[in-house]
This record gives sequence, C-alpha cells and structure tokens, in this order.
Amino acid sequence: MQYRRLGNTGLQVSALSFGAWLTFGQQIGRTVARELIGAAWDLGINFFDNAEVYAHGDAERVMGDAIADLRLPRDGYAVSSKVMFGSVDMPRPMQRGLSRKHVRDACDAALRRLRVDYLDLYLCHRPDPDTPIEETVRAMDLLIRQGKVLYWGTSEWSAAQIREAAKIAQKHGLHGPSVEQPQYNLLHRQRVELEYAPLYPELGLGTTTFSPLASGLLSGKYNDRIPADSRLGKESAWLQNIVVGEARERRLERVRAFCTIAEEIGESPAVLAIAWCLRNPHVSTVILGATRVEQLDQNIDALDLVHRIDEATWARIEAATAG
Repeated sequence: MQYRRLGNTGLQVSALSFGAWLTFGQQIGRTVARELIGAAWDLGINFFDNAEVYAHGDAERVMGDAIADLRLPRDGYAVSSKVMFGSVDMPRPMQRGLSRKHVRDACDAALRRLRVDYLDLYLCHRPDPDTPIEETVRAMDLLIRQGKVLYWGTSEWSAAQIREAAKIAQKHGLHGPSVEQPQYNLLHRQRVELEYAPLYPELGLGTTTFSPLASGLLSGKYNDRIPADSRLGKESAWLQNIVVGEARERRLERVRAFCTIAEEIGESPAVLAIAWCLRNPHVSTVILGATRVEQLDQNIDALDLVHRIDEATWARIEAATAG
C-alpha cells in the first residue's frame, strides 16, 4: 500500500480507501462488512468513509460493529462521517442541514453508531443554502476544540464556498476546512482538475475522491444496457442521471472506447480507471466500494498499474474519454 498526506495535514492516508455508500446497511450486513473491512485492513487500507445519510444511519452502524468485531487499533485507522441530509427518512427541518444544532447532533449520533470517541474527518456533505457558512465553520471549529473531530471539510462544495469558509476561519482564528470530497473519474474531471486547482497551493486542500468507476459505468458492465437487477439499475432515477447524464449515448460511447483500450493492453477496465485517478497528485485517496473481497483484491492492483502504463497509452485513454 502507498500512503499520502491529506493535503497540508499530518494525516497519512492510504492511497486507496474503503467507503460504505450504496452497500453497507443495504446490500451488506455485519458479517460481510467484517470480512470486507478485515480484508481492506490486511491490504493496508487505513481510511474508512461513511455518512449519516447512508442507509439512514445503518451504514455507520454496520461499519462501527464490524470494526469493533475486528478490534482494529483506534490509533491505526481513520474514519469519517458526513453531515447534511439527516439519518432518518423524511427528516424534519432541524434533522438536516448545516446549522450549529444539526452539525452537533449529527456528530454525536455518528460517534455512537461508529462506536468511536472522535471522528478523524467530518465533512459537510453538500452546501446548505439555509445556513450561513460562518455558522457552519464555527460549529465545526467547536467540535474540534471539544475533541470530537480532528479535521473537517466539505463534499461537492464550489471553490468559492470553500474559499469563503477558509477566509472566515482565518479571520476569526478558527479551524478551516482541510479536505474536499468530490466525485472524480475519467468522465467527471473538471471540478477537481480546473475549479479546485487554485485551492491546492492556496489552502493546502486534500481530496478524498469518490466514484472512480462512475458507479460501475467504467467497469464496462453497462456497455450494452443497465440491467434492472444491477446496483445502478436498482437505484433511483436521480443516481442514474448523475452517472449517465442527459448525453447518455455519448457517455456510453466514451466508456466503450475506454474498455476497448483496456482490452487491447490486457487490463481490467475497473482497475485501469482507478489507476488513472491515482495519477493525479492532488488526490489524497481514492475511495473504493466493494461487495466482495475479490473486488478489493483486484482493485489494489491499480497501485502498480499506475507505473506499468506508458504515457502514450494514458494519453490515448484521456483522448478516448474526453467529453
């Protein structure tokens, strides 16, 4: 395993990490979760990602139970949660958002579900138009001073919003955001590579990127169609729209071209797509999802594949998948 600094922090996270989105608490229960987290730990993965909204809190509960069962040393791994959407079905106004109240209440609930005394990372899952950014910055700073959180950050915030949060923190002597969690893959590049570019040197921003396979699209398994019984097929229309988008055929053409190159060079499309993400020096860690240990074992090969592929081939891949 390779390890990278999380931006300008001193936290050394594994280049590949493991997340619970769309799996834990839904497809995966405690027994399989224990097997997956145990395998991830044995492979050197030391960062586990979660959120209050995943399976309405059950994802955190399953992950917390699995880690406790495995008795992983608390000083050896980092765990995250995210706050914004609430952990109940149809949350009431105070049960969601980034107000001081919900940020605090959600943190306490995440600590209980994950069975830990503190969160290594606590992220604002999306911007909250109903809460002033200063209120959220102060709420996060208080949690850090109380020892409940070590670092805080954002997920899918604009560069302008992240910069505003950082300026507020600097002005008032508060802890500012250290990390952003954006979607990043061959089909979704602009925000990480262009919009956030000034923030890396300016703020020392780290990134914990998600969806390296575009929810499975880049694995090639949806090249012909999206089966109704597949993970993507089972999800709501909003997720399919995010993954495939309005230009459905053009996006699938790009995926097919990518898979053709992968076949030519004798590599798995999934592993190749993850390796491409790892090439970006501003990516602190790539969050993997898996439902089987075999998937984790295979995806770890991306660490070596980064260096096995020559620059000409990477250029072909980028040209084939360009929007």
